[in-house]
Amino acid sequence: MQGSLQNWLPAPSWKALTASFFIAFGSLQAPAVMAQPSLPTLGDGLEMTTSAERKLGDRIIRELYRDPDYIDDAVLTEYVQSLFLPLVQAAKARGELSPELEERFAWEILLGRDRTVNAFALPGGYFGVHLGLIGVVSTRDELASVLAHELSHVTQRHISRLIAQQGRQTPLMLGALILGALAASRSPDAAQALMVGGQALAVQSQLNFSRDMEREADRVGYGLMAPAGFAPQGFVGMFDKLQQANRINDNGSWPYLRSHPLTTQRIADMHSRIPPGAAQPARATLEHLMMAARARVLMRPGVDAWRQWVAEPQDAGFAARPAPQRVAAWYAATLSAVQLGDMAAARKALRALQSSAGTDAAALRQARLLGAELELAAGDAPAALTYLQGSVVTEGSGVPGAPAPARPEMLLRTQALLRTGAAGEMAGPLQTWVATHPRDATVWQALAQVWQQQGQSLRAVRAEAEAHAARYDYAAAVDRFKAGQDLARRSSAAGDYIEASIIDTRLRAVESLLKEQAAER
Repeated sequence: MQGSLQNWLPAPSWKALTASFFIAFGSLQAPAVMAQPSLPTLGDGLEMTTSAERKLGDRIIRELYRDPDYIDDAVLTEYVQSLFLPLVQAAKARGELSPELEERFAWEILLGRDRTVNAFALPGGYFGVHLGLIGVVSTRDELASVLAHELSHVTQRHISRLIAQQGRQTPLMLGALILGALAASRSPDAAQALMVGGQALAVQSQLNFSRDMEREADRVGYGLMAPAGFAPQGFVGMFDKLQQANRINDNGSWPYLRSHPLTTQRIADMHSRIPPGAAQPARATLEHLMMAARARVLMRPGVDAWRQWVAEPQDAGFAARPAPQRVAAWYAATLSAVQLGDMAAARKALRALQSSAGTDAAALRQARLLGAELELAAGDAPAALTYLQGSVVTEGSGVPGAPAPARPEMLLRTQALLRTGAAGEMAGPLQTWVATHPRDATVWQALAQVWQQQGQSLRAVRAEAEAHAARYDYAAAVDRFKAGQDLARRSSAAGDYIEASIIDTRLRAVESLLKEQAAER
């Protein structure tokens, strides 16, 4: 499934990002090198260096962070990561992911509120997933199949090869490719009108190259499924959904002028890979159904849709539905009521959800997280904390080898304790988290709030700066680090000396990154 940024970004941003993707790499592209022998070879094997591709990805992702549709939902992000990370480990074990690539690339997933069924890979190991995709897949295996496919685009260096292939075209031919891509995003007929004469040969060659990449991503991704703990049949189920969703656009015409194989062809290929008599994939877990419901609600479908989901459990015949469907409906009703500000209806739906979840540990945990979210929205921080009781091991707990707190619980507990004025206990867990996840801007910002509440203003300013740096907003980070320097000069606290030294060091490093960033424009 070839991803598209267009479905996520507003038109102006899409134009700018497309132009930067196809044109700006010229200043980043290093001398081409032969592909590693362990990787299947497509075309002539020329590709960008890993460092050049990562820089290009950083530039693109910086714009996505600013997009209003970008969403850092801790619950959904954790769920998607729980599927993605086993696939990464399987790629390492199978030799598809080299140590160099693992070290230099980001391996980061961004979520977008877009309702379309889509995901995409970007240069440098970044991935985008639309909430529309999470909301429509029936099982975790189907979602994992999409992630496996996109991961394989990166491990097989498809993006760098594609850019290298385009870079060898003449400027006129490269311009035709860019215009064709932009036109195709709006009108297939307009795109075909551009593909005429001598330019059509270059476009045809490029699209053939992409079809080979899509087939390879299917093949390699399929091979990751079973080792990662997923049913390979998820590929077939996902392709069936794509065929249904794209039936109007994917009618079989112009098969050689498409950027990836026809969906029907890819479905047939996946069917042929599944051995006869293979076991059917497991049914959808309650947790997956709850996460799909969450994605649908957070896509901002509108007040009417939220009201419909709140009222759905009152429909005649609802009690006769299969239990998993009722769990998903109660979850959607609870979260929709929260979005509407109807806390009484939300609490009623949550009680029904908890009852319907039975003894399923993962489902009960998601219900507790939703309960904490509900009470925070209602302004009842103590009630939110009751749902999170025992969820975070705090600093000084005396528990040797205690597991790190899960990110959703950690962030929700921090929000609740900030409102009660007792967030100091969260400084330790948050610091531990950013030490191992230094690019987690959301946690840096939470840490800044905790330190500010504790009267540690200098630490708070540094955390704010780190949050900006994590999103590649180096100009804002420099401003905050300089504000920290000014604050340190006015401070007489002995403990601020060490913090001031850290700020000085980080300021020099980020100023250097800002200069590099400015030179790329």
